[in-house]
Amino acid sequence: MAADTAKGARLELRDLGKSYGGLKVLADVNLSVTPGEFITFLGPSGSGKTTTLNLIAGFADPDDGGVMQLDGRDLGAVPAHKRDIGVVFQNYALFPHKTVRENIAFPLRQRRPRPDKATIDRRVNEVLKLVHLEAYGDRRPHQLSGGQQQRVALARAVVFEPKLLLLDEPLGALDKRLREALQMELRRIHRELGVTIIFVTHDQDEALTLSDRIVVFREGAVEQIGTPEQLYNNPGSEFVATFLGDSNIFACTVRGGVVTASEAGGRYAPLPGEADGAVKIMARPERIRVLPADPGTEIDNAVPVTISDIVFAGASVRVEAEDATGATLIARGGRMDPSLTIGAKAWFVWDSSATRIVAKVPA
Repeated sequence: MAADTAKGARLELRDLGKSYGGLKVLADVNLSVTPGEFITFLGPSGSGKTTTLNLIAGFADPDDGGVMQLDGRDLGAVPAHKRDIGVVFQNYALFPHKTVRENIAFPLRQRRPRPDKATIDRRVNEVLKLVHLEAYGDRRPHQLSGGQQQRVALARAVVFEPKLLLLDEPLGALDKRLREALQMELRRIHRELGVTIIFVTHDQDEALTLSDRIVVFREGAVEQIGTPEQLYNNPGSEFVATFLGDSNIFACTVRGGVVTASEAGGRYAPLPGEADGAVKIMARPERIRVLPADPGTEIDNAVPVTISDIVFAGASVRVEAEDATGATLIARGGRMDPSLTIGAKAWFVWDSSATRIVAKVPA
C-alpha cells in the first residue's frame, strides 16, 4: 500500500524503553520502518503503543540506551518542535476561535523562517483539496462534523510536508460508518503523499484495513511484527491469534505426531514432526464448516458442539457453539444447513490447512 515514489522518512528504533517511577512500561522495542510505509501499533490499553508514539514525537524521553533515528538523524538530540513530525490526536486539538484555514496555516506561521503569505495560502489550498474541504475554509470547528474536524486535523499535520506522520487513534471518536469511510480516505491520502505513517489503534479491523505492517504490543513489549496477512494467517502466539480477529483455540496433546483433545473431544489431524507435549491449535471461524452429523474420517478435524446462537449478518452467517468444556467456538460462512437451530447438536469441521499451532509446552 506504500506509495510508488515514497517521500517519507526511514525510522529506526533500537532497544527503546521507558520507565515511570521505577515501573517499566516499555521494554526493548526494536523496529525498522522503510520510507513511505504505513505501520500500525496495535494492542490493548496500557500495552505500550501510545508510549512508543510519544517517545518518537518527543513528548517523553526514552530511558538511557534507547535509540531513535529519523533518516539517520538522532531524534534524541532534537527538541519535539524541531523534529518535523506531523501529529494527529484523537481529540483533534483544533483552535475553536480560528477558522479552518487559520487552523491549517498555524504550523506554517510558527516555522522559522516563516514562509511568505503566498506560500502559506498555496499550501493551505493544496491540503484543503487533499482532504476534500475546499468549501469549508472559512468555517470554525464547531460548524463542522466530527469527520470534517478529523480531516482538518489531518490537513494541519501534513501542511508543512513532514516526512513522518503520527496518528494517535484519530478515528476513535467516530461512529462505525464514518470510521470506515475515513479509513479509505487515509489510504488515499497515504498513497498521494507517500509519507511514512505510524498509526496507533486498538481496533483490529482498522489495523488489518490500513496497514502495510502491524506491530502488536503486549504488556509494554512487542509481541509480533508482520503484514496483516502474516499476523492473521500465522499468529506467533495465542495472544496474537485471539487479539487479531476471532479464533477458535483447542487445547490438545501430541504423542508421536498423533493429536488428542485434552477435554473437548473430537478428532484432529496428525502433526507429523511436532515434538511431544501440550499444544494449543487454532482455526479461524471462516475456515470452519458446521455439519449436522459426524462426517466420519473423511474430514481431517471434527469437534462435537452444541449451537448456542445463530446471527444473520448480511453477507455471512455467524454461528456460536459450545464444546464439551463449555468454551465458545465460532464459525462464519455464507450458508448453513437449515436443519441446524439453536440448541441443536452439530459438528465443527475444518481442513488441516487451516490449523495453526499458537502455543506449545514440550513434554
